[in-house]
Amino acid sequence: MSATPRVTSLHVYPFKSARGISVEAVEVDEVGLRWDRRWMLVDGNGAFMSQRTHPRMAHLRTALEAAALRVSAPGLPDLELPYEAPPARPAPLPIRVWNQDRFMTDCGDEAAAWASGFIGMECRVVRAMEPPDGPRIAATGRIRAGFADAGPALVISEATLADLNSRLDEPLPMNRFRPNVVVSGVPAYGEDGWGRVRIGEVLARAGWPCPRCVLTTVDQDTGIGGREPLRTLATYRRNAKGEVEFGLNVLFEGEGVLRLGDRIEAGD
Repeated sequence: MSATPRVTSLHVYPFKSARGISVEAVEVDEVGLRWDRRWMLVDGNGAFMSQRTHPRMAHLRTALEAAALRVSAPGLPDLELPYEAPPARPAPLPIRVWNQDRFMTDCGDEAAAWASGFIGMECRVVRAMEPPDGPRIAATGRIRAGFADAGPALVISEATLADLNSRLDEPLPMNRFRPNVVVSGVPAYGEDGWGRVRIGEVLARAGWPCPRCVLTTVDQDTGIGGREPLRTLATYRRNAKGEVEFGLNVLFEGEGVLRLGDRIEAGD
């Protein structure tokens, strides 16, 4: 008899491309997990920054404190980013994250100086704001609130990673793929075939497989890049567009709380 599918770990990434935080429970709504990808760096031209081009960001650590997100970096005092949004401009400013407009406000000169000193180039810290001109989820299912690449949350099964690791010379940890929800009791790549599922008290539905990029080759402890896992994934996980897929983007229907140990069952 196969094991009952369950949630085995939950992760939020409050600061885009910084290290994630493992949690035992997290609130969820249609646009994802509470505080997930709510802050990020932008360069002097206003373009978002990530480990894809700045692998040093792997050294940024975050902690959810009582009133603020604490961001730590080697050799610097901690930066505190209040949960309460800073005074907004007349309207949130648009910023492009891949192919979707998001909305932001600047976190001020002190945060900008801290981040610029860490990265070694001019940049600023911004936080996500609600879209002023329409729904938080686009008709395509892509989010418009927050700074996640595309979907509200990423699910990967333990068996999926185990299958990949069986093909690699050196196994990789799950943090290379930055999932929000890790599950057991699901066969390798079984999440690809999900339709509508109930995760504990939260109803979710499959969105689309997650295309993977060079960020997965960055060691999350050292910030040093390599060739794997993309080289191996490219041999068996390419889609019709030539993209490498690993993990499933899901959309949530309504609000609730995800918890470690939650059962995963067919949706209503």
